[in-house]
Amino acid sequence: MNFFIQDAWAQSGSGGTGGLIGLLPLVLMFVIFYFLLIRPQQKKAKEHRNMVADLSKGDEVVTNGGVLGRITGVGENFVTVEVTDGVELRVQRFAIAQMMPQGTIKSNRADKPKKSGKSGKSDKSEQAEQSDGSELPAQSDQ
Repeated sequence: MNFFIQDAWAQSGSGGTGGLIGLLPLVLMFVIFYFLLIRPQQKKAKEHRNMVADLSKGDEVVTNGGVLGRITGVGENFVTVEVTDGVELRVQRFAIAQMMPQGTIKSNRADKPKKSGKSGKSDKSEQAEQSDGSELPAQSDQ
């Protein structure tokens, strides 16, 4: 009666090489991730740790918030950064994103235009006064 159905026989064992070959792509992916993602990140973190450890008074730095300033005081966990004359901020040491070359603050302040005196007049009225020497009424921006 088994004329149309064939008997199912167990296959012979082929050793343990199938399991190792199946594991090879997984190991290869881990190696690729290590060299492309993990190792560069560890290197960058080590450089940042060394930079933060070497902070000293007078260094020009940028914080993680984008504030440019000069270090005026260094503590164990915090540094004091002078942003402009008379304005100082206390930030955590690890909030320093990078060190800038000396003279960066000076060149940055030279790029900004100087503001005129505090006369309370609008820009248009100051321009009109400067053009002919007499004071003209300010025009509205309607």
